Amino acid sequence: MSHVFELRQYTLHPGRRDDLIELFDREFVETQEDVGIAVVGQFRDLDRPDHFVWVRGFAGMPEREAALSAFYGGPVWAAHKDAANATMIDSDDVLLLRPASPGTGFPPADAAAGPALTTATVYPFTEPVADATLEFFDREVEPLLARCGSHRSALLRTEPSANTYPALPVREGEQVIVRFARCADRHAHAAAAPVRDQIAALLAARSAGPPLELRLEPTTRSSLR
Repeated sequence: MSHVFELRQYTLHPGRRDDLIELFDREFVETQEDVGIAVVGQFRDLDRPDHFVWVRGFAGMPEREAALSAFYGGPVWAAHKDAANATMIDSDDVLLLRPASPGTGFPPADAAAGPALTTATVYPFTEPVADATLEFFDREVEPLLARCGSHRSALLRTEPSANTYPALPVREGEQVIVRFARCADRHAHAAAAPVRDQIAALLAARSAGPPLELRLEPTTRSSLR
């Protein structure tokens, strides 16, 4: 069970995304899991053709430090890091997260899940996310999203611990809620645009800016779909 997550957004050299995905899915799934990293999902960003988005999880912050040290100090990364890094312009856009409340982490992978559009929406806040904000989110925001066909997969918030593996930077000091969801298809998602505008207005008083919504297409090996 993961209690700490990284949402990682990579900016890639033009035309190199499929090269990274092929390498990642072939070499970096089981080898991360072997050292205690849960590879939750990896995706093409449908709106940014040179972006690769993925999520991984850890049992806790001490386990994260140990697992990252083992993987990035191990033979598989040593063998393939040059090829991976050659596809990337930037790999430092990383949010360190934890479940927003008990039971809101990612569910077990569902091999029978049918095709759907995956979304990850980052809601920025001016202050650390309080329980009252989460209660407001559950009471006011979730029913609106559920009624328009956006079914939540996970709800995460900022992990406040310091980055214990500084070789990999994270976006420290930001306060966010990140909602992962499945929607039937792109048409259903587009039809819900007025509801998303309504939600942005509801959160405006608490918000540090407009939400960022990522429309994501899972890779072949992604567990989250």
